[in-house]
Amino acid sequence: MKILHTADWHLGKLVHGLHMTDDQDFILQQLINIIMEESPDVVIIAGDLYDRAIPPKEAVELLNRTITTVCMDMQIPVLAISGNHDSPDRLSFGTSLFRSQQFYLATSIKQAFSPIKMRDEYGDIYFHLVPYLEPSDVQASFPDEKIESHQQAMQKVIDEISVQMDKETRHILIAHAFIAGGMESESEERLTMVGGTPYIDSSLFTYFDYVALGHLHRPQKIAKETLRYSGSILKYSFSEANHRKSITIIDMDEKGLCNVNQRNLIPKRDMKVVEGYFQDIIEEKVIERTDDYLQVELLDDGQLMDPVSKLRKLFPNILRLNRKQYRVHESLKELNQIRQKQEMTHEQLFEAFYREMKGEHIPEQRSEYVKECIQSLIKKEREL
Repeated sequence: MKILHTADWHLGKLVHGLHMTDDQDFILQQLINIIMEESPDVVIIAGDLYDRAIPPKEAVELLNRTITTVCMDMQIPVLAISGNHDSPDRLSFGTSLFRSQQFYLATSIKQAFSPIKMRDEYGDIYFHLVPYLEPSDVQASFPDEKIESHQQAMQKVIDEISVQMDKETRHILIAHAFIAGGMESESEERLTMVGGTPYIDSSLFTYFDYVALGHLHRPQKIAKETLRYSGSILKYSFSEANHRKSITIIDMDEKGLCNVNQRNLIPKRDMKVVEGYFQDIIEEKVIERTDDYLQVELLDDGQLMDPVSKLRKLFPNILRLNRKQYRVHESLKELNQIRQKQEMTHEQLFEAFYREMKGEHIPEQRSEYVKECIQSLIKKEREL
């Protein structure tokens, strides 16, 4: 069976205030062309179809147009799950009807335990669709268990799936999660870390012949070739400037062995970081004029009069301009503080803010109240 694995479309994305819909439309048309060339038996979308719970109209129309083309015009089944950016309730609308058109969409824990069975010339292949789940979602389904972390949540889900599995057949897992060892970028929204880290150990997925992952935007394998992130379809931050975006093609044989390849995606406008002196950039000695999205790092020490306006005459899509020397002089202590904050949970960030404002540690009773409020807000956001 030939499988095409993609993820993290983030339709409706804003990058530095700029709507990416035109770029996403261009790249999804390229994806459709690849599907026509490769003729896969099934297409997998491993979460984050949209960038927010309530996507703009243009994003909804783009998704509808793309899925219709693949499922109805090309007659290729699509298996998709909701990610941490999607609203499960909104995305699940019409899922029963979609199934009749070969669009299988999982947005709840209940659907994780009802695999989609497909056949090739060698027999059955079971696809297990595990949408993004908060630990509290899994805890609610198993009230007798103590589930506080993403690791515990995924462990419980996999345990339940494995009980039903026929180990003699082939199994593919589709999930949206942060697997330990994965390389992240700035454009992924941090997963909640109540009661622990957001990371999940790769050893949980031993029983599956291939694991199609979403969430991390860099295409990459974790521990082995068949535990893989396809990555996002576009660069969504300048931290991804050196990424090469792609989709993954998997050829699975009768024993479940996989031959994995990638097809590169070429954007309408690339995202680049440019470094140099103002005059050199203006004279196109650093980079030729382009409508690519640019972050410009100026090396000049002296005063510059309105550099952005002058540069945009040649480079209309400058999204960010920095003066390099100011960044170089940041102290190591400040950088370490930034890194520490990036690794903090929502509760730890609030506690640090409280300590800074009040000059004392937050009382335990207030800490518990804040934790409850944060969990309530996360739940409401995902239900929007």
